Amino acid sequence: MALVKDRALADYPLEGVFRVTSNNAACLPLLRKIQQVEFAALELNLYLDTHPDDFRAIEQYNRMHRELCELKRQYEQQHEPLLNYGFGMNNGRTWRWAETPWPWDM
Repeated sequence: MALVKDRALADYPLEGVFRVTSNNAACLPLLRKIQQVEFAALELNLYLDTHPDDFRAIEQYNRMHRELCELKRQYEQQHEPLLNYGFGMNNGRTWRWAETPWPWDM
């Protein structure tokens, strides 16, 4: 993915932002990938605000959107919800949002 080659973003230490424990360390690579793709999608969104007829950018944005949706689905299936209030799926018979550390608490 050409848009996510920025070393500053790729080297951003999630460990300094999130409370890393043995329970959530396995989710950090996928969480990092989500952040990278989300950043690329946001940049494309901003670009398209000023270049609405750029079909290549629209195609690239749509690819980023599909990839982001898939990554978030994988994350929530393997780890815990990313968002609450109807934006995240609850897997299981208990309310996982209240059971696991919130994404900003990791």
